[in-house]
Amino acid sequence: MRKNPGWLQDPRAEHDACGVGFVVNVKGERSHEIIDKALTVLQNLTHRGACGCDPLTGDGAGILVQVPDAFLRRECGRERITLPAPGRYGVGMVFLPRALDQQQECEKIVEKVIREEHQVLLGWRRVPVDENAPGPVAKAALPEIHQVFVGAGRDAADQEALERKLYVIRKRVEQLVRASGLSDSERFHFPSFSTRTIVYKGLLLPHQIPAFYHDLSDPLFASALALIHQRFSTNTFPSWDRAHPYRFIAHNGEINTLRGNVNWMHARQAMFRTPLFDDVRKLFPIIDPTTSDSGQFDNALELLQRTGRSIAHAVMMMIPEAWQGHEGMSPAKRAFYEYHASLQEPWDGPASIAFSDGRVIGAVLDRNGLRPSRYVVTKDGFVVMASSGRVVRQRTASSTQGTRSSRVAMIADRASGLRFGAFRRHLDRALYVRLSEICYRPLDAIAFRTARPQIESLQQDFEISTGESIQKCFLGAM
Repeated sequence: MRKNPGWLQDPRAEHDACGVGFVVNVKGERSHEIIDKALTVLQNLTHRGACGCDPLTGDGAGILVQVPDAFLRRECGRERITLPAPGRYGVGMVFLPRALDQQQECEKIVEKVIREEHQVLLGWRRVPVDENAPGPVAKAALPEIHQVFVGAGRDAADQEALERKLYVIRKRVEQLVRASGLSDSERFHFPSFSTRTIVYKGLLLPHQIPAFYHDLSDPLFASALALIHQRFSTNTFPSWDRAHPYRFIAHNGEINTLRGNVNWMHARQAMFRTPLFDDVRKLFPIIDPTTSDSGQFDNALELLQRTGRSIAHAVMMMIPEAWQGHEGMSPAKRAFYEYHASLQEPWDGPASIAFSDGRVIGAVLDRNGLRPSRYVVTKDGFVVMASSGRVVRQRTASSTQGTRSSRVAMIADRASGLRFGAFRRHLDRALYVRLSEICYRPLDAIAFRTARPQIESLQQDFEISTGESIQKCFLGAM
């Protein structure tokens, strides 16, 4: 069911051209310093965003981080909510209508679906915000912002199973709220619903994010990675729900093949089969017709990731390089792209897309490299990537390595730290993606050690391959 926005502008025509970046500790060490650095990067990308006639209302900004377990455990304790062990509960950031009766009706729908999916409702928390921080236009559309906590039921045997349950709950709730007839149903939105990540975003300017969300200023609020975004919406009407990051990505650019991508996904969804979901029809429609091109990309990526692929594998399926007729490409790599081309057509257009599932963080360019990004690697274990340079000041004691264009691949895991591949400028992708040709699973310490001989062989192949495209992917496995 399509939501009628009440505007003359068709949501299908909406695109973005924005500021995007991330900060990650490649050793996986969580700290509040990551949050501070990311918010600094975000504020230094203000020039990449936009505002309308109200100079205090931006097109949208936000931050995605790992679930801050220690912080939430303390806050939930104050609300008499007992949280299970990390990975055995999920937290949903929820935008609700302001009217109390509609707000309560939406919460009842959420609670009903949680019970029907045999998971455990742990409780609700009202997110503390400063309602004077947004500009007048943003304040007029301000939602009520709560967090819902869901514990794993008996049929959620592990963290991945619980992630899939949360995915089903969110998709079902979204459809039920839209069909509810509530006058303010368009204000309902799940910015995030996961055991691993949480998103704080809104119709805000970068400097308003920490002022609006009090949680972000708490020293106990810690993460090993942070993905940020400042929106410049083109041909669009900004709104709280269209602010980035989405649940997996933050996007600078636009998807020019969007209409075909969405139509093909809609046409094929009736044929979807997977043993990971009891009824895949609960996820329909896969693509939300009311969101922007970035949001619809995120919808498709979420489906691929939730059905057993790593986040890097899913990104490579959606944004493949130009592999046909590529004489310098290895047979194994060509086979990888050719096989997946039979499953998923490319989502193409000028784009720099940063992505994270809470364990891995990375970024990828479109096949032509039309939205370049910059990065810096510090000796004390941080990687900073952004769509502009000089977005964060480094300590003088921490010398840095980097380049002004995205030409170098990197991998990190908790056991080995950062693996920095100083490959030639025309190397096409991150080494992590080559791992997809060896073992189709997320990179962890065991997988890395097992696959290390093949990886080193691939490194040597890439060193002598000068005909590759300039697409790049930066990854840190947390």
